[in-house]
Amino acid sequence: MTPLLNDDQRRAHKSRNELHSALLVGGLGFVTAFSAWLLWSWTGVLVALASIAVLHIFAPRLPPEIIMRMYRARPIDPSQGGQILYVVGELAHRAKLPAVPAVYVIPSMTLNAFATGTPVKAVVGITEGLLRRLSLRELAGVLAHELSHVRNGDLSVMALADAMTRFTQILSYLAIFLAIFNLPAWLLGDVDMPFLGLLLLYLAPSIGSLLQLALSRTREYDADTEGAELTGDPRALASALDKLERYQGSFWEDLMFPVPTRRIPQPSLLRTHPPTEERIRRLLELEHRELSPPIEVVEEPMVSMVGVSPGSMQPRYRFPGVWF
Repeated sequence: MTPLLNDDQRRAHKSRNELHSALLVGGLGFVTAFSAWLLWSWTGVLVALASIAVLHIFAPRLPPEIIMRMYRARPIDPSQGGQILYVVGELAHRAKLPAVPAVYVIPSMTLNAFATGTPVKAVVGITEGLLRRLSLRELAGVLAHELSHVRNGDLSVMALADAMTRFTQILSYLAIFLAIFNLPAWLLGDVDMPFLGLLLLYLAPSIGSLLQLALSRTREYDADTEGAELTGDPRALASALDKLERYQGSFWEDLMFPVPTRRIPQPSLLRTHPPTEERIRRLLELEHRELSPPIEVVEEPMVSMVGVSPGSMQPRYRFPGVWF
């Protein structure tokens, strides 16, 4: 079988990842530094740039288990999720990963999945809602998409993007606090408040989301293509994407100001995906290509993977901007 992405394309993908990292850090860094300059002059700029540098260095190195704990996720129970572990193991073998990623279940009825870590030590998180809505065949397509991100080295860029979004989220809350705290003095004319700086800080998370959206389209298309290559079943991922679109709504419903009123609470990683219709169209075109033999899966009745009822798994908001 000839891989859908050859070595030259993988090298181009790696170079694009490095460029995307630079653009993401540069774009968010400029917005943050300019806002800090308006509020605190050059001292604020130095503090902001130092904070971004620390995130850029250490965010990709965070242990993946810490991310899972943020969402109160639990390792999947082999006695209940043996089929899922088998699928992940088979996909990891086909992807030639150095280690099989661990699988965690997030106690939330939203439909979501994401990977974090490094190819040597990666973790895939899937929500209980995803397990209940998708068939095992569709779930295999989603898992293959996430493992493609692992193989292509996308996770460091994603971790950086998510950490930057969290950082700007904290700054947006700071802007709200400063505005409220200084409002009486401003009304009395006792303080010259730089409202442009406060506004930029408040809008920084939305600006960051737009940057992620602009930088991620090719990366997501590649992961779809390689996911189909790994499973040998592009229609399964297309079907899963169709369900996600119908149950979850669109990106624009999630591109809101940083307050907990969104209909689609989810990690910021999933706000970066291109239009679902185009992704499905490209996947269905792959059915005429030479692919791996489909992974044999047998459907079994689904039970709760986390030991709690759906009623107690409503989406909840945690500072700074973490939904689970």
